[in-house]
Amino acid sequence: MDNDTLLWVALVIVAIVVGIYLIFWFKERKDNGSAQPAGQDTNILHLKLQAYERMVLLSERISLPSLLSRIPAGDMNVRQFQVMLTQQIRNEFEHNITQQIYVTSEAWQAVSNLKEQNIYIINNLASGLSADAKGSDLARMMMELLNTDPKVSLHPVVLEALNHEAKRLM
Repeated sequence: MDNDTLLWVALVIVAIVVGIYLIFWFKERKDNGSAQPAGQDTNILHLKLQAYERMVLLSERISLPSLLSRIPAGDMNVRQFQVMLTQQIRNEFEHNITQQIYVTSEAWQAVSNLKEQNIYIINNLASGLSADAKGSDLARMMMELLNTDPKVSLHPVVLEALNHEAKRLM
């Protein structure tokens, strides 16, 4: 046999050995039920639970009563206060936007809906006030709305959904 033939035979043998090894390796990974080591599963679970914690915190921080307690109307007029509140909601949401990769799409959509609803409520109430109204007038209207009809806010529903999803992971 010449050198070229020996080289080809050696390459075929190496290819067969590597192929057999890969077949057994993939079969073992499949039989173990996961392509990841157990430690990585634990890390992923930990990351997911942390994400749900952050989503609960986000939901609390963008709730209307929480916003009103953290951001005093002070001497702001209604438009300034409106902008301050909606900007705070958007900032909180954007700060946590990466958490969506760890939570279910339903959980993320619930938090996103809460954000949009709260911005809508703020803008809708503010549009009913005159331009010379005070920020405190808007704050009072928001609290009256929440006290009159607590079901107007998605906040409790979103918290319940997030808690349910997190408990499913545990």
